Amino acid sequence: MYLAESQVAKDNEFSLNETKYWMRDRQKSIQRPYTTQDVKKLSGSINIEYTLALNGAEKLWKKFHEKKYVSALGALTGNQAMQQAKAGLEAVYLSGWQVAGDANDSLEMYPDQSLYSVGSVPTVVKRINNTFIRADQIQTMEDRQGEIDYFLPIVADAESGFGGVLNTHELVKHLIEAGAAGIHLEDQLSSAKKCGHMGGKVLVSTSEMVNKLIASRLAADIMNVPTIIIARTDALSGGLLNSDSDVYDSEFIIDKEWGGSMVGGKKSDRTEEGFFKVKAGMEQAVSRGLAYAPYCDLIWMETGVPDIGEITEFVREIQVEYPDKMFAYNCSPSFNWKAKLNDKEIRSFKDELGELNVKFQFITLAGFHSLNYSMFELSEKYRDNGMTGFVELQEKEFAAQSRGFTAVKHQREVGASYFDQVGQICTGSSGLSSIKGSTEEGQF
Repeated sequence: MYLAESQVAKDNEFSLNETKYWMRDRQKSIQRPYTTQDVKKLSGSINIEYTLALNGAEKLWKKFHEKKYVSALGALTGNQAMQQAKAGLEAVYLSGWQVAGDANDSLEMYPDQSLYSVGSVPTVVKRINNTFIRADQIQTMEDRQGEIDYFLPIVADAESGFGGVLNTHELVKHLIEAGAAGIHLEDQLSSAKKCGHMGGKVLVSTSEMVNKLIASRLAADIMNVPTIIIARTDALSGGLLNSDSDVYDSEFIIDKEWGGSMVGGKKSDRTEEGFFKVKAGMEQAVSRGLAYAPYCDLIWMETGVPDIGEITEFVREIQVEYPDKMFAYNCSPSFNWKAKLNDKEIRSFKDELGELNVKFQFITLAGFHSLNYSMFELSEKYRDNGMTGFVELQEKEFAAQSRGFTAVKHQREVGASYFDQVGQICTGSSGLSSIKGSTEEGQF
């Protein structure tokens, strides 16, 4: 087990009995190098409640233990997340890649390199939750309470924390405030951060990542929310390291010969930027996973191919020391699935992951790919066939109503009837109703 020197003395001082939401059964194995009194001193005198984050975290944790696994798709808009709820998915994944590409506060299209404004992911979390709130309000107004659980837990991408431990701490607080049920944090250097399927990834030291996990947990404890924390390692393919300060990483640092036989020797092999070259691979990934396990709820090893054997090796090595640890897996669209697996293997892939205690399985960029392909296809058909191209889509929408699809009535979908009700209560009149006399009422 990895324990930083400063953490050894205090690791048993945190009392789980003094607080309401630090659930003993769930968090008894989590290492906290701080005391309950430390948290109280940092929490202020007012008890501010974060209902959506709290309910989402408790709901997601319960699902992890009641189900073989929880499936999620990456959403980049509130309406995408709402359709996921209508279709029966049980969680939402919020990808930093998708936020970078098309949903950031910087109003830019970026690659996944932490170029966007740090507040962007919390903004999208809030947007999704606001959509859930509106959908639930409409459902309740229509006397269909509880028909669909719109408040899906949202697991949000905290990337590499956008800086050091303080940056990470504040980002996690903002994500909880926006209503995230869980977050994931990766062990890359923020200033050189890359998508896990890009080259040139620079790892931070193991101790820095552990400190960021502690900062994340402290943020959740201060806000009195049992946030699900997922630790991701990019060590399987990450061949660079920002610092040799942590002896725990020393076995992976590559040395090179220098000088002649009389005065020569070995020194660490470094890049022009000063980064240390390290031995990427399973051994390094397992080392990282074992170090992070005491500080997180789930572990995620980013992989380059959909290989059950590879993830099995990783899981089994971690389970030697942490037999009950849960895992997360990115069923990534960066993989060419048909080139790597046959149809039977693809169909059974999620179930095989579930057998390994991989409890959270998600497709990071599902929203990006579905949005872009569907619009491209519609644009082609509209270009070539005029209105027939759109009517083909509309007929599919009508047919999907029997399966619970409702967006064909787009005015009702976004709340026109809800605000009609608000207006009628305020004025006592229905004369300005937007739905009454509308084309939607007459034709749909």
